Amino acid sequence: MNTQQVSTNYAVFIRGACIGIFGIILCAGLWPFHVPRNEATWLTGENGLLFGQHGSIVSSSGFPANDLDEDASCTLEIWLEPRVTNDIKTILSFEGSRGLKNPFSLRQSKDALEITRYNVDGEGTSRTAFFRVHGVFSKGRQVLATVTLDRKQTSVYVDGILARVSAITGVSNNNFSGRLVLANSTAVDDSWAGQVMGLAIYQKELTPSRVREHYESWMKDRRPSLTKGDSPVALYLFDERTGLTAHNHMDSTTDLNIPAHYFVLHPYVMRVPWREYKPTWSYWQDVAVNIVGFIPLGFCVVAYFASVRVINRPVITTMAIGFFTSLMIETLQIFLPTRSSGMTDIITNTLGTAVGMMLYLSPLLQHRLRKTANRSVSSPRESLVGEVGSTR
Repeated sequence: MNTQQVSTNYAVFIRGACIGIFGIILCAGLWPFHVPRNEATWLTGENGLLFGQHGSIVSSSGFPANDLDEDASCTLEIWLEPRVTNDIKTILSFEGSRGLKNPFSLRQSKDALEITRYNVDGEGTSRTAFFRVHGVFSKGRQVLATVTLDRKQTSVYVDGILARVSAITGVSNNNFSGRLVLANSTAVDDSWAGQVMGLAIYQKELTPSRVREHYESWMKDRRPSLTKGDSPVALYLFDERTGLTAHNHMDSTTDLNIPAHYFVLHPYVMRVPWREYKPTWSYWQDVAVNIVGFIPLGFCVVAYFASVRVINRPVITTMAIGFFTSLMIETLQIFLPTRSSGMTDIITNTLGTAVGMMLYLSPLLQHRLRKTANRSVSSPRESLVGEVGSTR
């Protein structure tokens, strides 16, 4: 085998590797390449909605906000059954008002119910806090969760029984405001899977005795026994069993709509790293995957520009290709509700490109490549790889 033939084979291999790696990266970053259908369907033979892997519904308009000097107490009841008990997903969230991000949400955190709420302290500083109530969910078990908020505390009832009380620093108001999204977050793909048989919202804090009475009536009549003093603003019985609307029996302007395709109401666009950071193992796993996934790209692209199509600045060119490839993916992800667009991925992908490039340009690897090339050709004067010094 002569030098020219070996060089040709090497060039074909590097080109093929670059094309293959680009294809794999694009598939990993943009799959499934389309907006999936909304997996929100009516239960068969009973009231309720069934949410699949990618399903959510949203209110036609927003719930009004309260002023700080008004009574900030409120209550939410939701009758549901999760599909699994080993997941962490958003059951319900409000859009918020006055620029707030997710002022209130309910999440399933494996067997726990997680409550996120918004409050303002005595100095006027707004903040978001959360707490969990463990042992709420189990497979195949329906649960009526009741959450009451007043100016000083949040109380959580499970099947009419008080499960936990959490204090609030400051005033908790405007939590149940803005458009309501059921079975998903308002900002990221966090779709919850399971059944919802009933939902009610009240403009006051229900007393423990009323919470118990409501639970008994939900179980017996599939609806709460309302009185004028309950101040209901929303009651969704999910008794339509067909169509694309779940009606609010208190106010039709906040009916829940079932879109044909899955959606995220206000997806993040190039979210900054300090907003994306989470002190969790899964966060660091994602960081590691983003770095490792671009190492082959940096390795093969710099190899191509250093030895196949030699250019003056292969390092800068390779870094730019890694950066703009990641930027393109994150930009396109804005239009895919199952993906999230953030700057952390751009940083980690570019870092992975740099790591791959440094691996190729390392003296040890260059030495091994030259030795391999010299053994493969009859003339020792030619090499299959570019000189390290030429990669300036």
